[in-house]
Amino acid sequence: MKVAEDQVVEDDSSFQDDEESFFQDIDLLQKHGINMADIKKLKSVGICTVKGIQMTTRKALCNIKGLSEAKVEKIKEAAGKMLNVGFQTAFEYSARRKQVFHVTTGSQEFDKLLGGGVESMAITEAFGEFRTGKTQLSHTLCVTAQLPGEDGYSGGKVIFIDTENTFRPDRLRDIADRFNVDHDAVLDNVLYARAYTSEHQMELLDFVAAKFHEEGGVFKLLIIDSIMALFRVDFSGRGELAERQQKLAQMLSRLQKISEEYNVAVFITNQMTADPGAGMTFQADPKKPIGGHILAHASTTRISLRKGRGEMRIAKIFDSPDMPENEATFAISAGGVTDAKD
Repeated sequence: MKVAEDQVVEDDSSFQDDEESFFQDIDLLQKHGINMADIKKLKSVGICTVKGIQMTTRKALCNIKGLSEAKVEKIKEAAGKMLNVGFQTAFEYSARRKQVFHVTTGSQEFDKLLGGGVESMAITEAFGEFRTGKTQLSHTLCVTAQLPGEDGYSGGKVIFIDTENTFRPDRLRDIADRFNVDHDAVLDNVLYARAYTSEHQMELLDFVAAKFHEEGGVFKLLIIDSIMALFRVDFSGRGELAERQQKLAQMLSRLQKISEEYNVAVFITNQMTADPGAGMTFQADPKKPIGGHILAHASTTRISLRKGRGEMRIAKIFDSPDMPENEATFAISAGGVTDAKD
């Protein structure tokens, strides 16, 4: 393993400078004439890197208490000097993409379907009816993300945001047994938060960003199970639909930025709804994932899960920028998600 790690370090050295500029601390703005009080205000809303300023609009920065338009302009200007805000060649971008890692699902078939597992710098969404394995997959990822993997992946900590009260630490112990890892160490490496409203869910993302910054490179995975449950409760009927979708878009935009800013994998689960218009088109399965087009466009990879015989489950690539539409069969065992036995 040590040899493999050394190889990775050597391979990484060519674009190490790139990585350093990618994770520039917001405190560096002091060198460009921004005072510490203003930097603290930015940190209070989860903006901890220079890249984070680039990812935030002037309007949003002006809404931060104590930041005037003139100050925001000065901050934006300073960040612009420190970052390359222009274009880069596809070759240069492909070098940065080498930092992307994959977290194994626990099933080789499923990993193959996803091109190696749940990808970092991206949002992977799994949707399906109840009992299709969404929460079991979330629990399995909590453990597998901590294990060293292929291509020099070192493993790391996990943050789990639970909106449905379905997180069970005992489940992690069972899965840890399968991989022969220490129970207490596994549980210690998972940070858990229960969200009670959609607003609370959004506020927790500020904490997530601050934590990822505080322990740079330590956290590898962020799980939200499930993304839409609280939005379904807080916004009801068509009258509040526009506001719900706007708030949802803001949350998903924040998730995408966090995944890119800190190079972490984001895994979200989603619920299904009956589609009243499907009967007119003679669809075989008149159900669809909730969240509409906003969620469909925000997720990098979408996986549809459905029940098979017994403990078998079928995963299908619903949408992906680089993986073909395909299916994989996996099983849910005492040790979490595993390969289906023929």
